[in-house]
Amino acid sequence: MAAGLAALLDDIAAIARVAAASVDDISAAAGRAGMKAAGVVVDDAAVTPRYVTGFDPSRELPIIKKIGLGSLRNKLLFIVPAALLLSQFAPWLLTPILMLGGLYLSYEGAHKVLEWLGVGGHHDAAKDAPVVEQGPEQEKKMVAGAIRTDFILSAEIMVISLNEVADEPLLNRAVILVVVAIAITLLIYGAVALIVKMDDVGLHLAARPQEWAQRVGRGLVKAMPVVLKVLSIVGVVAMLWVGGHILLVGMDELGFSPIYDWVHHAEEVVAGWLPGMAGLATWLTNTFFSAILGLTVGLVVVGLLKLVPRKKDEHAEAAAH
Repeated sequence: MAAGLAALLDDIAAIARVAAASVDDISAAAGRAGMKAAGVVVDDAAVTPRYVTGFDPSRELPIIKKIGLGSLRNKLLFIVPAALLLSQFAPWLLTPILMLGGLYLSYEGAHKVLEWLGVGGHHDAAKDAPVVEQGPEQEKKMVAGAIRTDFILSAEIMVISLNEVADEPLLNRAVILVVVAIAITLLIYGAVALIVKMDDVGLHLAARPQEWAQRVGRGLVKAMPVVLKVLSIVGVVAMLWVGGHILLVGMDELGFSPIYDWVHHAEEVVAGWLPGMAGLATWLTNTFFSAILGLTVGLVVVGLLKLVPRKKDEHAEAAAH
């Protein structure tokens, strides 16, 4: 019995060592996958704050929580299972589906640029009012819009992560994607919550008796509207960049390479001009032309959609007549 027990303990120890090694492998792979998707994570964090602009301060954190939970639901219930199934049984479908997401991001970004320019339809002054003045229905629309946009960015993050661990067994891939989904969602929406509540931190510091705290507090309060405005602009540019980059890479993977090859050549030329910072120069060049492609494609989609009659518009015209 003693010998049998010792053998059983040896087997358990061996299993534990294998399990520990697997956990280490999964942790390392999840880290690699998360780092690979870091660029899109930054885009997601930049896009989201514009959806909480105009809310009553007491609603900001609950709204971020709603969007964060919606994002996690997107990843765990839809994107991860779909990505795993497609990667296992129809990997050739991943690129076209991702390109549809790029098309949507390009459209959203281009539509926002047209709004900035005052182009693209009748101006509704009511929409300029803060969300708190527009009522709970507008709040629901803003949250739904944020979750829709997040779905595309989350899909990009998860597909990039999936490509990084494509050689792993199916179960490992599933665990890695779940780890990445949870970690990245917490990172993004934790950062967003910190950004949008920074003015409250500033008010708290400004009320303290220490002079340095008051100075820092007042500085934060003054800076936050500018920071949120800049983040809103960065968010729109990020949509165009990410959408354009998805389309650029997707076209190349589907066999249409002229645009991708031209951008790659431009990267090499710019890197040759700046040999001391070739990596940064290459990234900036790719980002610039990806954003241009995203804006161009997005404007085309906006124009095409304008040609499609909508029921709402038809009813309005009928009422006018």
